Amino acid sequence: MPDPASFRDQSNWGDGYELGIEVGSTRDAELQTLLSALWSAAGVRGCFGQRDGEPDEQDEVPCTVASLAEYGHVLGQILLPTGHLAVCGCTAVRGGDEGSDWLDFSVPTGALDKAGFVYSDGRPHFRSSVIDDWLAGIAMETFKEAPFSLGLVGWMVSGLADSAMLADGLPKERGMGYLLPRGGVLRYEAANT
Repeated sequence: MPDPASFRDQSNWGDGYELGIEVGSTRDAELQTLLSALWSAAGVRGCFGQRDGEPDEQDEVPCTVASLAEYGHVLGQILLPTGHLAVCGCTAVRGGDEGSDWLDFSVPTGALDKAGFVYSDGRPHFRSSVIDDWLAGIAMETFKEAPFSLGLVGWMVSGLADSAMLADGLPKERGMGYLLPRGGVLRYEAANT
């Protein structure tokens, strides 16, 4: 029987349904605060560096910026809105002199497929409003502990916009969800196309 929580089943991995977060900084301390808040808000079970062994077959790694650098990601398991346990992961894209760091939290579409999610909702984009709203809720909880510049929700959304691009407001037609702080409050505008 297919198991969306299996690390060893490589068909669970691949493209991700994402919560991409623009940190607003390039300092390790801010990235660590955000990673810790996100992992907690999402209720991720465990923190691992390898996909080739199940969680009970490997030692946990610290949920730290150092682990992100060493392994290229941190991995765990998350309870989906349907009650299914699924694999999940997080990577960092460091901005350096170019701009802000990004933290990309995702549930791979292979695992979502095995958990029975449908992605179209009758719209032209590869999207699930259930997953969008769930990831937006995780972002809202994360923001309470670790404010950030921008959050994007949807399939493969990291880097498709940044807070500087949105200085004049959000697009009227949105193929992804936006989480944008205004006056210290994080506002969520769902995808509408």
